[in-house]
Amino acid sequence: MTRSRNKGSGGKHRPRRPQDGRSKERKGKRFFAGESSVRTAPKPQSPQQLRAVERLLAGIGVPIARPFKPDDFQLEALAAIENEDVLVTAPTGSGKTWIAREEIRRLLASGKRAWYTTPLKALTNSKYAEFSDEFGSESVGILTGDRKENSSAPLIVGTTEIYRNLLFDSMRNGDNVEADFVILDEAHYLADQERGHVWEEAIILSPKRIRLLLLSATVGRAEEFAAWIEEVRGTTVRVIKAGPRPVELRAAYLSPDLQLFPLLSEDGKFNRDLEQFAPGRPPHFGRRRR
Repeated sequence: MTRSRNKGSGGKHRPRRPQDGRSKERKGKRFFAGESSVRTAPKPQSPQQLRAVERLLAGIGVPIARPFKPDDFQLEALAAIENEDVLVTAPTGSGKTWIAREEIRRLLASGKRAWYTTPLKALTNSKYAEFSDEFGSESVGILTGDRKENSSAPLIVGTTEIYRNLLFDSMRNGDNVEADFVILDEAHYLADQERGHVWEEAIILSPKRIRLLLLSATVGRAEEFAAWIEEVRGTTVRVIKAGPRPVELRAAYLSPDLQLFPLLSEDGKFNRDLEQFAPGRPPHFGRRRR
């Protein structure tokens, strides 16, 4: 009796696989392509450029911790939302979500229900995690196109399309919408050419008894927007605008030779040193003669 040389196969011969191009490719030598651009060492900056960069980066870091104190526009919005629809337009970082969170807290304590809608699944997931930590996972549910959890919770976080669909279903079935308060985050999406009709339908179809809080950092012609809401809903709408941006924005350009140029000069005007990087301009263009 002849024994199999392949002891690990239980006495059975394994057929050899035919050689193909892939196995030859794996055994062959492959070389990495060279760099697509030549490495350049950063040029030394002039004293003027160094001073400009120091001004650009001054004050950047973690702010000193202080006790929280709501701004006037936040308190005004909380007082108005008791009896009116409210449109809050405030720069990013001003604390628009704080208004929604505090009103949600009051409603949940009184046994009422709320919806928080956003235009993006990623933002919806982020708010769901935030509110779950704040109010407890048992009090918060999420509804998106591909995620459905705790849908009977008193606070639902979902995309605006899902809320709009809920309104359609309630009208079709003759049911009441199980919500007392709805937040429409990023309300300026109403002006979006492709998706704006969703926000329009959500506003028009929301029962008058449901109070709306609309939040946006970039909505234009807020008073005209509010007048339209009053017309289609038969409610009064308070427009509340925040003050200046609490977190300053600073813009700069990183040149090919790794130098940083602020967009604005010390006098607040366009930094003329950037002209040297305009397309079609010679490298020396725009540099000041000493």
